[in-house]
Amino acid sequence: MGYAGYSPGANSTVGDKLTPLQQALRQLPLDQYEACLELIEKLTRNVVRNPSEEKFRRIKLTNPKIAAAITDVPNALALLQEMGWQPAGEELVLPPSVRPVHETEVVGIIEAKDWYKKEAEKEAKRITMARKEVDPEKEALRKQLEADRKEKDAEGPVTRGSVPNKLGEGTKMTAGDIGIGKGGGG
Repeated sequence: MGYAGYSPGANSTVGDKLTPLQQALRQLPLDQYEACLELIEKLTRNVVRNPSEEKFRRIKLTNPKIAAAITDVPNALALLQEMGWQPAGEELVLPPSVRPVHETEVVGIIEAKDWYKKEAEKEAKRITMARKEVDPEKEALRKQLEADRKEKDAEGPVTRGSVPNKLGEGTKMTAGDIGIGKGGGG
């Protein structure tokens, strides 16, 4: 159930199990995903737009551009095979029975690109934090704060109030006590 009793949106993937295609899309190396997914998206869009065009249903693995972006990238061939491409010598062929759908394959690739961008940001933050030099003064202050926190916790809860029970002479304060209504003149 979603927020305030509403069901999650149709495109929500929160809590959903990843499909085999989504899992395959997320198996590429973080430093090589961009060129690989760009090329796979282009190849897939060509097949979706022209499903009966035979030239779009073949990938020559010996092509230098294909080799650099797919053949030399770990798990990229497995990804294409998950999409339905089958090895045939030095080529991958998409059988006529396999019809890629824009909403499944192309959108899946776009979502994978977004996922990789977030992962790249996380990795950059992690590297930055690891590179940061620890300031000795800041570290000493942090340790002192932690020691103070532990000391305060050891004292236990506060059992008496910090506000005194009686104000002033032990009577209620009135407006006259602070000078309201005692004006002289006019």
